[in-house]
Amino acid sequence: MSFEIREKPDMVERALLVGIALPGESRREREALLAELVDLVSNLGIGIVESRLEFTREMQAKYLCGIGKAEEIRARAEELGADCVIFDNLLSPSQQREWEKLVNVTVIDREEVILDIFASRARTREAVMQVDLARMQYALPRMTGMWKHLDRQRGGSGGGKGGGAAARGEGEKQIEVDRRLAHERIESIRAELEVVRRQRGTQRKERIRQGIPSAAIVGYTNAGKSSLLNLVTGAGVLAKDILFATLETTSRKIELPDGQPLVLTDTVGFIRNLPHRLVEAFKSTLEEAVLADFLIQVVDAADPDALRHYETTCEVLASLGAADKPMVVVWNKCDLLPEEMREVTLDALSAKVECPSLSMSVLREDGVDKLLRACVEMMSHRVCRSSYRIPLSDSRTIALMHRDGKVLSTDYDGNDAVVEAILPKEFAARIEHYRI
Repeated sequence: MSFEIREKPDMVERALLVGIALPGESRREREALLAELVDLVSNLGIGIVESRLEFTREMQAKYLCGIGKAEEIRARAEELGADCVIFDNLLSPSQQREWEKLVNVTVIDREEVILDIFASRARTREAVMQVDLARMQYALPRMTGMWKHLDRQRGGSGGGKGGGAAARGEGEKQIEVDRRLAHERIESIRAELEVVRRQRGTQRKERIRQGIPSAAIVGYTNAGKSSLLNLVTGAGVLAKDILFATLETTSRKIELPDGQPLVLTDTVGFIRNLPHRLVEAFKSTLEEAVLADFLIQVVDAADPDALRHYETTCEVLASLGAADKPMVVVWNKCDLLPEEMREVTLDALSAKVECPSLSMSVLREDGVDKLLRACVEMMSHRVCRSSYRIPLSDSRTIALMHRDGKVLSTDYDGNDAVVEAILPKEFAARIEHYRI
């Protein structure tokens, strides 16, 4: 069951985008966020008539800004014939209602835009459930405003024997019914997602039991995470030049140059001011990042805000409890940097991060060897290279060496096999009695 946040026009065609810079916020940061909102809204197929950044000396409870600035925005929306005003800020339910009363058109905030994009991208049952959970949590405190149409159907809110009071009473009953249904649906989705989480946990335990390490690919939305997974593993994951193309995890097993197996997992992209409820809803998916042996953060090196995107990803990871996870940073799309500035730019970016980093162009399939070597280095503490004398009668151990490690050579001496191999240390410890 898909959930609609609230009644909206069938098609919003002319949107006025507004960012309100609050005291202490930098112009550059707010301009970057507003430019990002333009991309987000464009991804919904909504026409944009103008985007404007407004500054306020003091945050006001009613409109965020003062009534004078609010009137200017109302007048501009009317002048442009906008049928929707979209705020880059996060609006409280009461602020959203006050703005709609003032401008007399639909008002949407940044969070609702992101939720609508997620809803349009969700494909698997798990992703649909996660998005529905976030959307219902967003809609619950806004339900009072959603039922204004009941008053309109019953003659408005004026007095009279059969008029407003009765209408409000029936409306309130409908609100309570819908709130109860929404609460029930929220609990149902949470229960279903918990089942999914346990299933994923069982699969993860099996990988751990087999001694297979894992790496989660994380990063800002549209940085090239899915394309990287496709390039390295041939996974065939949807990889488009759109925001939030991937909402569900995809895991693929590869073999590193030293013979170690590694499970690579793609994850949902991050964004500045990512709504907290979305992080909460996608925790079962984002657990892959928390529990991975290490992280591969993909950053669009050609984006002017590349470093800020890196920091945003680190902030979201910290909120998930993965701040101390080992990480390698991939500066992707380096081919889009001006050739004369490429080396200087990449050196400057690398100097700002405290973990190993490398440059790649996933589109040109350039840099895969560097990434695989970096993965080997990240996992070097897990393996050892040794020779073993194993009785041919113990064929199971020999088979496990081939499955879980990299067999470099095999010779035969009587009833024994002399095997040189690179093995996970845990496995090597179990067959220490065979080591030469």
